Amino acid sequence: MTTEEVKKAVKKEKAPVRAQDLTVDPASAQMIERAWDLEIETIFDRAQSMKPCNIGVQGTCCKNCAQGPCRLPLPKGGVEGKDTRKGLCGATAETIAARNFARMVAAGAAAHSDHGRGVAETFLAAARKETHDYHIRDTKKLLEIAPDFGVDITVEGENGEVLDRDIDEIAVEVGEAALGQWGQQQGEVCTVKRAPVPRYELWKKLGVVPRGIDREIVEIMHRTHIGVDQHYENIVEQCSRAAIGDGWGGSMIATDLQDVLFGCPYPIKSSANLGILKADHVNIVIHGHEPLLSEMIVQAAELPEMVQLAKEKGAHGIQLGGICCTANEILMRHGVPLCGDFLQQELAIVTGAVDAMVVDVQCIMENIANVAQCFHTKVITTNPRAKIASGDTIHIEFDEHTAFEDAKKIVRTAIENFPNRSKPVIIPDQKSDLVAGFSYEAINYHLGGTFRASYTPLNDNIINGRIRGIGGVVGCNNARTVHNEGHLTVVKELIKHDVIVLTTGCNAIACAKAGLLTPESAKVFCGPGLAEVCETVGIPPVLHMGSCVDNSRILMAAAEVVKAGGLGNDISDLPAAGSAPEWMSEKAISIGHYFVVSGVYTVFGVTLPVSGAPVFENYLYKELEDIYGGMWDLVADPYEHAHKMIAHIDKKRKALGIDKARERVLFDMAARRDLEAA
Repeated sequence: MTTEEVKKAVKKEKAPVRAQDLTVDPASAQMIERAWDLEIETIFDRAQSMKPCNIGVQGTCCKNCAQGPCRLPLPKGGVEGKDTRKGLCGATAETIAARNFARMVAAGAAAHSDHGRGVAETFLAAARKETHDYHIRDTKKLLEIAPDFGVDITVEGENGEVLDRDIDEIAVEVGEAALGQWGQQQGEVCTVKRAPVPRYELWKKLGVVPRGIDREIVEIMHRTHIGVDQHYENIVEQCSRAAIGDGWGGSMIATDLQDVLFGCPYPIKSSANLGILKADHVNIVIHGHEPLLSEMIVQAAELPEMVQLAKEKGAHGIQLGGICCTANEILMRHGVPLCGDFLQQELAIVTGAVDAMVVDVQCIMENIANVAQCFHTKVITTNPRAKIASGDTIHIEFDEHTAFEDAKKIVRTAIENFPNRSKPVIIPDQKSDLVAGFSYEAINYHLGGTFRASYTPLNDNIINGRIRGIGGVVGCNNARTVHNEGHLTVVKELIKHDVIVLTTGCNAIACAKAGLLTPESAKVFCGPGLAEVCETVGIPPVLHMGSCVDNSRILMAAAEVVKAGGLGNDISDLPAAGSAPEWMSEKAISIGHYFVVSGVYTVFGVTLPVSGAPVFENYLYKELEDIYGGMWDLVADPYEHAHKMIAHIDKKRKALGIDKARERVLFDMAARRDLEAA
């Protein structure tokens, strides 16, 4: 479809035609306009000309066998009395919707867990000294996590004294134990015991502790085959096992091992948006989700020989930028600026400045290869799981044993492409400062320093009311909504009402572009209580915690808040809520479900494919709270979305007895002496 046909389709549907109506980001709007001028089709055009399937949106289309697809639309006016809708095999709407939901959990958990498996394999290769490109950098974190994997960090000496074990031996045993979590068939995924004790005991009672990461994903696929599991509650039970195996298993292990290999993130300054690109530099955009190769690309781009080659080709230097979660990974460890989020990947190429876009896995649009053909940009795939058939792509396969050589080849390819720029370079001016890299360890340090590191100051300020509660706002972009509008409306509304926000993924990038990841933003956007805390501690009101696999950091932060005391005994007691305002990927469903079964009220925007099965929908939106203490919700309007989160936080504050404002009391010396005497 040509751009003119798209515009006609848009006009016919009475949909917006101005770029400003498709995104709240001025840089993106400018590049959409340029794409229109050059008659280059992007996802924004396709979203206007292609409407979603009504039955698919309801979650009641089944194509799990060749007798279908069986389509069970919800009757106008809803179901009155007994629901007689059935597929050819007799599957009800509830069974079909539950199976579809479960398969999304399985795919999302598989994506994150396969990411973790790759990290574990590289970690083990580094520990065994089978690769010279990767090394154990954060030995402190290695020693912290080793006991969780059943690995001793000390040994008894000949005279009964306690001796430190060799760090390389510990690393090998941790790597072997970590990799074993994927394939084990019995027992428990060991890292689930990091959850608060009441939560872990609840999971055991319900029988949803995952036995092995891969096993639970495979079992979902078996159960949702035709003629197997036909009870939506039983299907969701298996979803819970697989989702816990993702959040408290594969994703958490990936985060741990990445921190040990590359260093645990601590706050770092950088910038975000398409304006980080430089017309007089070789621009390399790294896109995807796995940091294994991108870490090597960062090192390769800094080599004097590469900088010299770039100058020989007419450039002033090399500029790296990131898109999606690989962006978040290299940002929080190296300060590499964020080029953009999921919906900006085509638009980055439209600037004409990108000499190479290097991709690994997940959230990579096939159409980037088509857009790249309109420019000089080289699209370089690097993972055997993710090749692109469209366009003229280059495949340089990542191997942990030759990673640095692979990275140098990629950087050299980009440099040599610099003189081939075929269209004028137009880079938007927009870029914003940011502070990122708030791992749960960094938050712990930031609140108390080296000697008094603790979550207690956070808990104290929640109890005294300066901070109303905690919002975890995460997730993708979705072209069915106005780009970044949902993200920013929800986050701004939360911090305006004194809710501190923890963010990952493309929500983090949206917040970065809007200037919300700086301490200075607290005075502009926050309520008085949160603003005071941010100013005192020196943190932004929105804490960047990493990539989407790093949602496990939010789980650990929640567990640390519980451990610090004063806010209940389990995650479900906390004045906290989760949100994915613009979700689009199956990973988001797995993430959402592991937050729900961890006890978190979790609100999604856009849509949730369960509306065609009202009994199943009610089970997710209401009944799960009685089982897990957390539940799903869907609120498309971002303002209402934020206020449902705030209402839930207030409900939890009331249950804890901290819903009343507390007066500040200035203690004189007599009062202090009375306290000490008591």
